[in-house]
Amino acid sequence: MGGSYRKALAETVHHYSGWRPDPHCIDALKSEGVWNNDWDASLELLKRQKAPLPKREHLRNVFSDFYFGGDPQGATDQWQGYICTEPLLVNGNFFNRLTAAGIAWGFVSGAEPASARYVLEQRLGLKNPPLLAMGDAPDKPNPQGLIQLATELMASKCDCPLGREAPAIAYLGDTVADVLTVINARQQRTDQRWLSLAVAPPHLHTRQNQPARHCYEDQLRLAGADHILDNTDGCLDLMRNLGLTSPYRPGPSGQKR
Repeated sequence: MGGSYRKALAETVHHYSGWRPDPHCIDALKSEGVWNNDWDASLELLKRQKAPLPKREHLRNVFSDFYFGGDPQGATDQWQGYICTEPLLVNGNFFNRLTAAGIAWGFVSGAEPASARYVLEQRLGLKNPPLLAMGDAPDKPNPQGLIQLATELMASKCDCPLGREAPAIAYLGDTVADVLTVINARQQRTDQRWLSLAVAPPHLHTRQNQPARHCYEDQLRLAGADHILDNTDGCLDLMRNLGLTSPYRPGPSGQKR
C-alpha cells in the first residue's frame, strides 16, 4: 500500500505548504530509516521547508481525507481516496503458493488497521490473514511487531518456539526502516535466523527511473538487506534456492503492507 500512502503524504504536504514533494524526495526521506509513520514524515517535510506546522491531529485528518476519501471506520464502499486505486503488486494466489511451498506468512504493517484489512481481505481476498498493523506494536524499525508475529506463526504453524531449531524468518519490505527492523530483531533475538528481503517501490521500476532505482537499492544494501529482489514474486524462488521451502515443515515469512 506504499503508493497510495506516498500520494497522500505528498498531497498533505502540498495542502499545508503549496509545495508538493516528488517521489524522489520522499524516497530520500524514507532512506533515512526513521520515517515509517507517514503523518510524522509529512510533518518532517513541512519542517524542512520551514512551513508553519499544523497540529498533528489536524494533519492526520487531512491525510486521511486524501488516503481514504471517507470515514476510515465507515463503510468501505463509500471510500473514494487513493487506497481505492492502489496498484496491487501481488494477487491472492501468491499466498496460496507460499502455503503450498510450506511457508507460513503474515503481515507487519505501518498502515492503519482499517486500510490494511481492506487491501488484504477485500482486494486480495485473503481470509483473516495474520496481521499486526499500526497501534498493535511500536513503529518500525522497532522489531517488536516482527518478533511478535514470528512468535505467533511459529507456535501456530510450526509448533515450535523461536530459536536455533526454528526455521529462518524472512521479512520483505521496500524501505530502509523495513531492513532495519530485521537488523534490530537480530540484535534482540540472536538465537534466531533472520533474513531481510527488499524490493524497490513500484514507481522506481520504470525505464526512466533506473538510475534512481539503483541508488535506492544501494541504500537498502547499505542498511543491511540480505537480498534485493526485482519484484515481490521473486521471494518464493529465492526461498526455494536458499532451501527454505518444504511442504512438510512450514517456515514463517513476513510481508510489509
